[in-house]
Amino acid sequence: MKQRLGFDSALTVLAPVVWGSTYLVTTEFLPPDRPLLAAAVRALPGGLILTLAGRKLPQGHWWWRILALGALNIGVFFYLLFVAAYHLPGGVAALVGSIQPVFVLLLSALLLRTAIRGWQVGACALGTAGVGMLVLGPEAGLDAIGVAAGLGGALCMASGIVLTKRWGRPPGVGLLTFTGWQLAVGGLLIAPVALVGEGLPARLTWPNLAGFAYLSLIGALLAYAVWFRGIERLPALTVSLLGFASPLAATILGYLFLQQGLTLAQGAGAIAVVAAVLLAQRSTARESRPAREPGPPPPVTEHGSDSPAAAGPAHPAPPSSRAGTRPAARSPRQTTDREQS
Repeated sequence: MKQRLGFDSALTVLAPVVWGSTYLVTTEFLPPDRPLLAAAVRALPGGLILTLAGRKLPQGHWWWRILALGALNIGVFFYLLFVAAYHLPGGVAALVGSIQPVFVLLLSALLLRTAIRGWQVGACALGTAGVGMLVLGPEAGLDAIGVAAGLGGALCMASGIVLTKRWGRPPGVGLLTFTGWQLAVGGLLIAPVALVGEGLPARLTWPNLAGFAYLSLIGALLAYAVWFRGIERLPALTVSLLGFASPLAATILGYLFLQQGLTLAQGAGAIAVVAAVLLAQRSTARESRPAREPGPPPPVTEHGSDSPAAAGPAHPAPPSSRAGTRPAARSPRQTTDREQS
């Protein structure tokens, strides 16, 4: 159980690590002032590829469920994410988004009927404090539109996580197909608004195309398949807390590629983020461990010994029908029962 939980957590954390690169790719590779276009191109191509490969469409009530999940996990969330990225420094946007585990905690108690435990509150507080130390600096600026978009995106993602956990996956539908449906729906919701509200850029450079390809194939298709797998196998809050790896990855990438410095406070924040994730994993493993049920009392023989060798077979052998064969010895309990009858 513990090894499986560790593997599932290690695989799931790859998704927020990849998403941590979104801030770098958005600011350095994509055309400016095109958040809707970036969101649509990120979701739609990968979603269509997976849906066509799966050769299956939703049935019955799953149509409206996929519309809801596609909007919460992909469509509206992507738009708000890119708006926050354009209006806020990457670290500040990550800090605002770090409120997501708190939303997941509250929604899980409401929709999944899960109890709120002390370690969950502590992990949320520790992770959010770590993100604050990790990303905030004297040059960090706040923008009302960016903050509102970040909070709205966190609420959308939290709702998507909890509803995905509550509804599960349609029977007979593979993980990649399920991921493709949501990406396709999210992309189709955004694309018309992007074309009308923003239009296409006058020209696209090779860095622009490379940035779009990375976000679509790696940042969406691959990362969301891993993410939805994690939601199926891990508790909702544990998955959400793994999202703290996103600002950590963004900070490391900023240091490596944008020559952004690292301070002692940021180092302490990184330690706090990792501690919050480990706290969630260890507490989840402890609560998921099945309770050991008490076994039956050891058999007692005529000589009072409780060792397996002295106890003999678990059930007395039936009397033999052959002549001359000594019948099996009766246990004290059998003797008592016969004397009472």
